[in-house]
Amino acid sequence: MSFNVGEYVDQMGLLLDLEIADEYRDGVVANFERIRAIANLVNSFALPEDVEVAPVFQP
Repeated sequence: MSFNVGEYVDQMGLLLDLEIADEYRDGVVANFERIRAIANLVNSFALPEDVEVAPVFQP
């Protein structure tokens, strides 16, 4: 199954009643493609079963 980012942006625009002007659509799609790539990288990182959630994030 493939994920069409352009179709996703169009459908979410309709669902949220958010009109995306034609001159901005390509930029919105490009940003969602970047977000998707980052999310795939994060989601592909396997975590051990015994890892605990940190109560506070400290960089």
